Amino acid sequence: MTATASESPLIPQPPATVTALRQAVAQIAPAALPSFTRELDQAADQARLGSDLAPLRRFTTQWALYVQIQRQPRLATRFRELEGLVEVGDAAQVRAAAAELGRILDIAREALAQDQS
Repeated sequence: MTATASESPLIPQPPATVTALRQAVAQIAPAALPSFTRELDQAADQARLGSDLAPLRRFTTQWALYVQIQRQPRLATRFRELEGLVEVGDAAQVRAAAAELGRILDIAREALAQDQS
């Protein structure tokens, strides 16, 4: 089965580098750039203070997942809908939405792992 234009990713998944992720975010979700920059600054400060690259690795992993989801319009829309349900839904809706969000994140992680191999 072939994907329709609306199901095709907007861009290829970029490598998990700060520069490539920044460019991807600028292209597919420019409103997220201030968060990207703020979180990058925080990760860099934490890495510097702790003499440890783990905060920067967490940052690139988090934003690679974000791009993996946001580059797929229908999936990104569904993800936002589910986040909204978590905020305002009743207990059953929150559980169901959280479970679906977890599945989406798991699939995104798997896709990223396949891209790296």
